[in-house]
Order: sequence, then C-alpha cells, then structure tokens
Amino acid sequence: MLSELQKKLDYVNAYRENRLKAAQDVLENPTLFSELVSICFSPEDKNNHKACWILEFVSYEELLWLQPHLDFFCSNLKVLKDESSLRPIAKVTQLLVKSHYKKNENCIKLSEENLQDCIEASFDWLINDTKVATKAYSIRTLYILGNHYDWIHPELKVIIDKDFGDHSAAYKAVAKEVLKKIK
Repeated sequence: MLSELQKKLDYVNAYRENRLKAAQDVLENPTLFSELVSICFSPEDKNNHKACWILEFVSYEELLWLQPHLDFFCSNLKVLKDESSLRPIAKVTQLLVKSHYKKNENCIKLSEENLQDCIEASFDWLINDTKVATKAYSIRTLYILGNHYDWIHPELKVIIDKDFGDHSAAYKAVAKEVLKKIK
C-alpha cells in the first residue's frame, strides 16, 4: 500500500507551482521528511526525482531538518545517476556546505566524512557527463570547500580550464565567476 507521501508524489509534475505545493505539504507535516529523504536516495523508486525536487524546496525553508540525516544523505550522493535527481541534490549539497561554514548557531554541522563525501560527489558531477546546472552547483560547492581545503582550488582550476571551451554560456559564466575568486 502506498504511503501518504508516495500518493502525493504521484501527482507532482515539473511545474514549479506544483513542486512548491508538495514541498509545503511536507513543511506542514514534518513527519513526512524522513521518508522524503529516503525516497530521494532510492533510484529504483519511480518518484525518486520528484522527491529530490521537493527536498530542494524544503531545504530552502528548513535545511536544519537534514541534520539527523546527514550521514545517510552524504554517503548516498554517489548512488544518484538520473539528471532529474542530480540537479536538486547538487543544490542541496551546496546549501549544506554553505551552512556548515557559516559562523552562527543555526547552521548545519557536517562531519569530516560528510565533507569528504560532498567533495567526492561534487568532483564526480563536475567531471562526468552531467548537465550544466549540476556542474554549476558543483563548481560553487567546491569553491566554498576550497577555502578550507587548500588542494581543491588548484584542482578545480585545472578542470574548469580544461573543460571551459566545451560548455555553454551558463557554465562559462559560473566558471569565470569562480576563477576570478581563486586566482
């Protein structure tokens, strides 16, 4: 029998308004959050990508809800292959890393292992055949991480320089923005 969340996900489509409504349902029913995270990392689930879309919107409002799920979230980044799942999860990864390095109490606290998983996934998404938005989020995430791991910026620069000519204007805009900051 389908869960309440699965029934909701069956009706989600790519329209932003529709995704926002489903995210609002989760925000109003926090008990659905654990299942949402679980579905995000179940590529065999037909609603996997929809759950990832919803998680992105929920994360904008309640990123701290991910704190108890960080080990699961970060260690499973590598299981995602579908582009519809990768883009929102790359964005959530960026939000997590950004929050981790903020200096206030209401921030996510990633373990060293979580950070390593984020680094590995971001580099994988950057060098593999993923779409521009996923690569852009990965570049920005790696830039933030590179402020704390001195080996990342040189590696990031090499990859961006090598791939620069092969990508779209959107990729080039993000690449230029980050290259200016790390030179």
